[in-house]
Amino acid sequence: MARLGARRRPCPGNVDEPLAFVIRVGMQERLIFLVGAPRSGTTLLARILSAHSAVYGRAEPHLITPLAHLGYYASVQKAPYDPFNVQQAVHEFVEDLPRGEDDYLDALRAYADTMYGRMLDTAEGKQFLLDKTPAYALVLPFLTKLYPTAKYVVLTRHPLAILTSYVNSFFDGEWEVALSHNPILERYVPALAKMVREKPVALEHVRYEEFVADPEKGFRAMCEYLGIPFEASAIDYQESSEGFEGLGDPTGVHQHDRPVTSSIGSWAGEIAANPETLTLVRNLVDALDPADLATLGYPRDEIMAQLGEAEGKGGKPRKRKAPLRYSMQRKVLVGLRKNIHENALGRLLKRLRFALDVLLRE
Repeated sequence: MARLGARRRPCPGNVDEPLAFVIRVGMQERLIFLVGAPRSGTTLLARILSAHSAVYGRAEPHLITPLAHLGYYASVQKAPYDPFNVQQAVHEFVEDLPRGEDDYLDALRAYADTMYGRMLDTAEGKQFLLDKTPAYALVLPFLTKLYPTAKYVVLTRHPLAILTSYVNSFFDGEWEVALSHNPILERYVPALAKMVREKPVALEHVRYEEFVADPEKGFRAMCEYLGIPFEASAIDYQESSEGFEGLGDPTGVHQHDRPVTSSIGSWAGEIAANPETLTLVRNLVDALDPADLATLGYPRDEIMAQLGEAEGKGGKPRKRKAPLRYSMQRKVLVGLRKNIHENALGRLLKRLRFALDVLLRE
């Protein structure tokens, strides 16, 4: 429906230049975004980067993903308000701003700059703030538009190593449950491949397998890209870095003092040990764009050959370990959520929530 009285206000001639200057300088030159899929080694790399004297690393802050879904670029599907009305309203509002979308980005950047800047102020002597939030890989077009001159380190790992680690770390080897919860390859492989292929911003692409095989070489190249001196001591991250833990609490990073190569090929034998899992995984790989896999450095033919070789050797099932605290929590939550809206537990929780809402209402 057409809006009455809507018009684009003219922008004064002397407005653009000062605002453009504000965009070019400031917080974003001090930000490092470490981009990668869950279970791809981002925690390892974050620990090493945060061990550097110039870098302050934090647990996953998740500041950017909510901003990307406020309605102008994307919206949530369910909220305690009408997201469709919000989407229309914010577009109409931004359309009437003097600089339109640029003003909207300035406003979002002001919020994020304040949060990042105040946090960096608490880290005396640190030049850069590291944000390692894997979910950012799914909003990269927005992130790179918001912070085009920040530093970007894109970490990629063999897709099936990621998948196997994800299933084992969070779902205790239950493949069907894990994939129904989050089709991780379907979501992250195209997003990361597009970033690496199109390079909308300057970035450093790091392949996990190459990095752990020669961390000194990889970290030296990373430091050169970031414009900071190489510090070999940072590679021994257990001794010198912040011991932060993100929402995806790491499985292996606490077990070693520095990068190791022991987990590089372990995924193949485990997948091949179960015919049903092998078929499932082959179908998953078939559904991915071969160009995306090649861009990331893991051609489809090579992956299929690795699976075939593992199958020929008979495969080797994973040795079960005592479940970690966070994996147990995740497993319990996934189990409880099954049919939660239809079963007795769900009905009880809804009644309890109603009672609490009444009691706590102001």
